[in-house]
Amino acid sequence: MNAETIAAGRTRLLMIDDDKKLCRLVATYLEPLGFAVAAVHSGAEGVERATATGAPWHAIILDVMLPGLDGFEVLKKIRAKSAVPVLMLTARGDEMDRIVGLEVGADDYLPKTFSTRELLARLRAVLRRSALSATAETKPETPPAELVVGELRVNLAARSAALGATPLLLTPVEFDLLASLAKAKGRVKSREALLDEIRDRNYDVFDRSIDVHISSLRKNIGDDAKEPRFIRTVRSAGYLMTAPE
Repeated sequence: MNAETIAAGRTRLLMIDDDKKLCRLVATYLEPLGFAVAAVHSGAEGVERATATGAPWHAIILDVMLPGLDGFEVLKKIRAKSAVPVLMLTARGDEMDRIVGLEVGADDYLPKTFSTRELLARLRAVLRRSALSATAETKPETPPAELVVGELRVNLAARSAALGATPLLLTPVEFDLLASLAKAKGRVKSREALLDEIRDRNYDVFDRSIDVHISSLRKNIGDDAKEPRFIRTVRSAGYLMTAPE
């Protein structure tokens, strides 16, 4: 199915996976539920379709094991141009795979032993924030609520952030973590408190998941964990957003 033929008004999903049978199974399950599913079967084609000008995707399902470019490389190239929600799939269940995927910018992760019901729940979770952003854009008369921390500006209404004059390309979970820390500027936020604030996404919460997302967020805002300008690690307590001089 070409992007041009995807039905308007449906949730547009791109699946990048070389398992054609699985792609057909997912499409058969999701399309009656309001999704329009397109599938490509190589990393290079996935990058091309995902980042094309005017790419219509609401979300992407991305396999790790792909011919040519693997899923991690594909995700890096997508993240260089887009913050579209990405759900990663892999046949391997290693924690390291999950950590690498989250570090690169995945929004959620599923092993290929998933049930279709679980896939649907996780897709809806990663799409939820995008839907809220779209709702905010339909109400331009509402003045945006903006948090300012040094050079950082976090616009809660538009779900956007900038460092100085440079817009930041953040995943939904990275934005939520940045907003949470900015709201609590000067106060420690525990990992448990941060997890509670993003738990409605139905993320697969496991050890180090918050640390991985924070590490990725730091990279995106040009922060250094050893000499932090914005996000300081408080040993055995959590994280603290500091206001730079």
